[in-house]
Amino acid sequence: MKYSILSDVGQKRTNNQDYADTFVNTQGERIFLLADGMGGHKAGNVASKLTVEDLGRAWAATDFTVDSDSDEIEAWLRAQIRAENENIANLGKLDDYKGMGTTLEAVVVQKHQIVSAHVGDSRTQVIRNNELIRITRDHSLVQELVDAGEITADEAESHPNKNIITRSLGQPTDVDVDTLTLEIDANDVIIMSSDGLTNMVSEQEIIGIVENDIALDGQTDALVGLANSNGGLDNITVVLVKFDQGDL
Repeated sequence: MKYSILSDVGQKRTNNQDYADTFVNTQGERIFLLADGMGGHKAGNVASKLTVEDLGRAWAATDFTVDSDSDEIEAWLRAQIRAENENIANLGKLDDYKGMGTTLEAVVVQKHQIVSAHVGDSRTQVIRNNELIRITRDHSLVQELVDAGEITADEAESHPNKNIITRSLGQPTDVDVDTLTLEIDANDVIIMSSDGLTNMVSEQEIIGIVENDIALDGQTDALVGLANSNGGLDNITVVLVKFDQGDL
C-alpha cells in the first residue's frame, strides 16, 4: 500500500481550515483522517485539527488487527466520532470558537477491505477500472434536493446553496455517523477529499490524473494544482491510498 496526503490553502482563502493525517495503532493497522473545518478564522482551524488529532490518538491506542471484525471497528468509529462531536460542541460554547464545526472522513485499512466513517460533504471515493465510485453520500441541502427529485445531479453542481451542509461535528445534539465496510480489489485507489477538490475538478479529470502512470505524490500535486487552476475557491485537501496485488 502506498499513500499521499496534500493540503493547500487554495487561491481565495487566507488560511487553511482543512486538516488531514494518518495514524497507526499498536498492531500496525492504519487509519486515514480528513476534516474540513468551518467557523471563524481561528475556529475552523481548531475544529479540523483537533478532530483529526483526537481521533488519531485514540486509534493509536487501539489493538485492532488485520483480522478484527469490521462491525467492531465501525462501532468504535461511531462512538469515537460522537464523543468528538460533543467535545467540539462544548468548545464551541467559548467566545473564540462560537459556531465552529468540521466535516470528517475516516478510513481504516484492513487486508481485503476498508472501513469508512463519514460526516458532512467531504467525500471518500474509490477509483476502480476507470470509474469513480462514491462510497459516501453528501450531508448537504442540495443532496437532499436531489434525493427528493427536486433537482438533478447536474443542477446540484451549480446550485447557489451548494455550500449548506446538514450534518457536521460540533452540533449540540448527537451526530449520526455513516459507516460502511467495502471490499477492495487489487489496483483500487481510495481518494478522500474536501469539497475544495470536488467543486473544482470533474470526475473525469480526477480519474485521468489518478490513472496516469506517475508517482502518487505527483498525482496529489496534479489534483491540487488543477483545482487551483480552475479557480481554487476553497481549501483543497486530497488523500490518495493505492493498493497493490501483494497487499490483498
